[in-house]
This record gives sequence, structure tokens and C-alpha cells, in this order.
Amino acid sequence: MHVQPYLFFDGRCEEALDFYKAKLGAVVTMLMRFKESPDQAMCVPGAGEKVMHAAFRVGDVVAMASDGHCAGNPSFKGFALSLTVKTEAEADRLFAGLSDGGQVQMPLAKTFFSPRFGMVADRFGVSWMVMVGP
Repeated sequence: MHVQPYLFFDGRCEEALDFYKAKLGAVVTMLMRFKESPDQAMCVPGAGEKVMHAAFRVGDVVAMASDGHCAGNPSFKGFALSLTVKTEAEADRLFAGLSDGGQVQMPLAKTFFSPRFGMVADRFGVSWMVMVGP
């Protein structure tokens, strides 16, 4: 069994993918627009250029994403994505990138479980935990 996050950006998916490429080094491995769907009945009217389905890799994990209903109001509640890195410098860099246009929920600091741990909601509202791991 394999569990993967699937993020619905409600019309901002391509912007989010570009952001994650720039800030996290994400690699988009697949992208299909609504206009490319063989079943147009499942498509949001007027959303031909929007992302129906995408897959992107951050480190060793592949996440999936979509524009969903394309209403322009993404909402990410009740979960966070966790980035575990090897060095404090890498944690600092990634946290700063995710904070660009976002909201720091807990600044990066030393904790009893990590030399660097912090929480941030990125500009799309996705919550991230960044930490240095073993």
C-alpha cells in the first residue's frame, strides 16, 4: 500500500507547481490540463487551461495536485506536510522559501527533538513543518 498527498489548489495549481519548483526543487513528472481529458463531461466548464491532474516530486516523495473546481479559494485544513532535511542550512533555506508570501506559524528554532524545527503556511495555505532529522 502507498499513501500520497493529493492537493487541490482550486484554480492556482500551476502557480503552486512553479512555486514549489523554485522554492523546493520540485520536479513535475506529469501534468494534464482539462482540455486534454478524453472525457470532457468530467471537466469544469471554461477551465480548459487549468490543471486537471499533476504529479510532482519533492525529494523522494511524489505528491499529486489539481485545480479541482477552479473557484480560486484553496483551503487546506487539518494536515501539514513535513519536510525532514539533513542540515540546519537546508532547513533555513527551505523554510525561507516556503515563507515567501506565506505565514510563519512557528519560527525555526531548536527544540528538544531537533536542532531546527518550524511551521509555516505557504502562500497557498498549505501547512508545512520543516525539521532537521537524524
